[in-house]
Order: sequence, then C-alpha cells, then structure tokens
Amino acid sequence: MGFKLLLIFEKVLMALPKSWRKNFFSFLANIGYYISKRYRNVSHQNLDFIFKDKMSVDEKEKITKYAFKNLLFNFLHAMELRHITKEELQKRITIDNIEAIERVHAEGRAVIYVTTHYSSWELGGASIGAFIEPLIAVYKKMKNQVYQDWLLEARDSFGNISMEKTNVVKPLVKNIKNGMACGLLIDTNISNKEGVMVEFMGKKIRQTSTPAFLARKFNAAIIPVTIRTDDEDNYTLMLFDEIKVEKTDDAEADILKTTQLQADWLGELIKKEPKFWFWLHRRFKNDYPEIYNKK
Repeated sequence: MGFKLLLIFEKVLMALPKSWRKNFFSFLANIGYYISKRYRNVSHQNLDFIFKDKMSVDEKEKITKYAFKNLLFNFLHAMELRHITKEELQKRITIDNIEAIERVHAEGRAVIYVTTHYSSWELGGASIGAFIEPLIAVYKKMKNQVYQDWLLEARDSFGNISMEKTNVVKPLVKNIKNGMACGLLIDTNISNKEGVMVEFMGKKIRQTSTPAFLARKFNAAIIPVTIRTDDEDNYTLMLFDEIKVEKTDDAEADILKTTQLQADWLGELIKKEPKFWFWLHRRFKNDYPEIYNKK
C-alpha cells in the first residue's frame, strides 16, 4: 500500500512542469529546515567540528539551509530518473576529464569509483552508468523497505546494479576480476571494526579501506568522482585522475597510504565548496560522539 501511494505522489508531481517540481521541493526544504531542529543542530555540530571559528554563523546557516535543499533535490532527481530518457539526462550532464577513465580502460583494468554525498549524488551515479560504464553500486540497507525499493529502481535505471553491502564481497570481487566497475562511498560513519584511521581536514577519523584493498589486490584503478552545479539545472560530472596504489611488501601501509589520499581528495573538495557536502549526516558519531550532544 505504501509503495502504491508513493507512486501516486510521484505520478502527480511528474505531471507538473519541471520548474514547478523544483519550486515545490525548494518549498519542502525550507519547511524541513525550520521544523527540524535536530538536523539543523547536526549540521552546525559538523561545521563547528571541522571549521571551528573559521566560519561565521551566517555562513553556517546558509550551508545548513542548502543542505536541506540539496537533500530534497536528490529525492527529486531520483524521481526524475525513473521517467527521463538517456537523451534527456545527457542534456543536463557535462562530463569532465573522461580521459582518466579512458586511460584505465586502455590498460584493461577495472575502475573503482570512490564517491561521496556531495551535490546531486543521485544524478552522478546514474550518469556514470548511462554515459561511461555500468557499475555495481554498493549501498547500506535502509530502514524503510518501500523507499528503498523505489530508490533502487531509480538508481538502476541506466544500467547500474545496486548491491547491499552485507552480502556484497563475493559478487563484487567476481565482477572486478571480470573488469566491471563498482562505486563505493567513502564519507559514511563506520564502526571500529571497519576501515583505518586517517587524517581528514585536521581530524583523525575512521574511513573505509575497501577501495584501496580491492584496487591493490586486483590491480584496479581508484578514480575519485563527484558532481556539482551552478544553477541546479545543469551538472558537471567531475572525474579525477587515478589515485595510485603502491604494492610493496607492507600491504597495511600501502592500503593506509591510499586511503589517506582519498581522504585528502575529499577534504580539498569540501574546503573548496563546502555547501555541497551532506552536513546533515552524523558522519563523526563513532569517532567523536561527544560533538553530537543535544543542545
């Protein structure tokens, strides 16, 4: 029943002009900002933790408001991906530095796309599948099964294959060995049993080491990728040059070094345009739970 209601809501919205949908979700984002004290606080706690006194209260407010807007626009983009054609998507996407992928493909190696919750991550993932190559997109199981089914249909609209992380190791390895790409997020909170400690924007945090481990073991290429926009209508998919993985006699050191390089890439991305990152997520709750004390 819940899925049917979601589809009805979707059908009504998709019957509206694109500009109306955009304005409607901007309106919802404003409501969300004003009624959700909890997530406003999370955003400010994250910003205070990373930037301390280097960012004014007004800047934090603007970034927090945009974070709500960006979250709602990602929901909108997922909805649109379920209906638009590849040609329509192509009109919205410009790809930067495709040569990074071409070099890897010319060597016959698989690509591990490392990415982040930055700007329109829904459009970003779909655009890789539509215009570069299909990939296995690893996701964490969601609490709402109805929303998960709906969202995964959107994400897989252009050839990608979504796999839940708890059961992904064997099929992921098999497909990488066969030359298929995968997409891994590197900016989610993880437990003490996962990942390695790196320095991220001046803080020691735990980050997944899976991309480095897989790249080193199977001679795959780590390619950072993200997406950004100036007008929330046209987007640039930004591909970065390969992060090389050393293969010495010290596997742990090789993996740590490569994971640190990924953290450095993300940190520079955020420092350049902080508004695009997903500040509403309690990214640091495992390593620094005290920063999320209720206000």
